[in-house]
Amino acid sequence: MTDVHGTVEPGFESVREEFATVVANEARDGGAQLAVHHRGRLVVDLWGGDGVDGDSLLGLYSSSKGAMALVVALLVQDGALDLDREVASWWPEFAAEGKGRLTLRQLLAHRSGVIGADAGLTLDELADDRVTAARLAGQRPFWEPGTAHGYHALVIGALVGEVVLRATGRTVQELYEERVRAPYALDYYLGLPEELEPRFRTALPMLPTPAEQALLAENPIAPDSLMGIAFNFHADPPFDIVGYANSRTVRERSPLSGGGVGSARGLSRMYATIAGELDGRAPLLKPDTLAEVARIHSSGKDMVTGEENTFGLGFVAMAARYPALGPGAVGHSGAPGSQAFADPATGLAYSYTRRRFAFGGGPGAAENARLIPTVVAAAANRS
Repeated sequence: MTDVHGTVEPGFESVREEFATVVANEARDGGAQLAVHHRGRLVVDLWGGDGVDGDSLLGLYSSSKGAMALVVALLVQDGALDLDREVASWWPEFAAEGKGRLTLRQLLAHRSGVIGADAGLTLDELADDRVTAARLAGQRPFWEPGTAHGYHALVIGALVGEVVLRATGRTVQELYEERVRAPYALDYYLGLPEELEPRFRTALPMLPTPAEQALLAENPIAPDSLMGIAFNFHADPPFDIVGYANSRTVRERSPLSGGGVGSARGLSRMYATIAGELDGRAPLLKPDTLAEVARIHSSGKDMVTGEENTFGLGFVAMAARYPALGPGAVGHSGAPGSQAFADPATGLAYSYTRRRFAFGGGPGAAENARLIPTVVAAAANRS
């Protein structure tokens, strides 16, 4: 069995046991981390597997959508953004191709229909939110805006980020650094400083079992399908999802759809700023703000993935996937199978990270369904 390192506070020993099983059976030689805050305290800080320790920084892909959603929620709370104002009122170019009536609320709920570019996007374009936004301003939507939802996998950050920049004169990355990361000393970065590069561990590709490989072969993703377009598989060359996080340009510029880099500790601590008091400070989001962003705005079959999805505003509504969580739990997964959330009802903030991609891990690797109930039960027994 792979050794598990780190610490748990009394009462969370069951979490260590479950994580040990995960590392032995699921992480598949890539390494994993697990961090949990409960009522502002770091109560679980574990890691295991080859090449990863508690200080390792990993490409956490769409986890950056959660950081973006937090910044947007703060701006809404401040009155700097109006959820029901049309995107084109800040960004006139976006009104092209019948998109003029789309609101910021609808955009955050993945309802714009602008899931990619007809001709695809290069890695350099995807690494730069301003360039991606410029490409998408005149793009036709792939369904009538506001009428359905579908995961804007690689472009939601560029679209929302452009609105924030037009409205405030600041990028989401700048606001996150000033209002969230630096004040709370978070080890999760939207723009990885060069001096931290030695701590970065490259993302590793999936190692499917023969049965999993057969399933992949039986269900190919057509490049011209909505999923193929949303994940840029129709580009030339097709999008390399593993190479994305392994690009220094992506890590440095940190496109908001998936360029964030950090540790489980750092991402759990970010969500701890929402889950309750942290370092003697009140939660960043007031109850009415949190209730609004956590409220389900899109549910049912996703036009892109074909799966059932539940989106709040920027965040994923977590209780639909993990019934042990409260209805106000918000978070976001990452492509390798990472998962992170805040659950104010229990005072929990959670982050599980993986270095190697898991089979079917985009919405959160399967082991989260075992880890999360174990964490919730431990916290309840400790209370």
